[in-house]
Amino acid sequence: MAVPKRKTSKAKRDSRRAQNMKKTVSGISICPKCKEPKLPHRVCPTCNTYDGKSIVKEEA
Repeated sequence: MAVPKRKTSKAKRDSRRAQNMKKTVSGISICPKCKEPKLPHRVCPTCNTYDGKSIVKEEA
């Protein structure tokens, strides 16, 4: 099993992880009913609608 000879420095580790920090969420859509931002193809968390239809959450 491969084992590193030296500890990876914080600068090396953080510069490698910095590529992921640049990514932004581009898939935000607007709910047509309440005009709040929501993820596409999902039920609106504010008004509980999807595709213009009201969705009732089931309680356990």
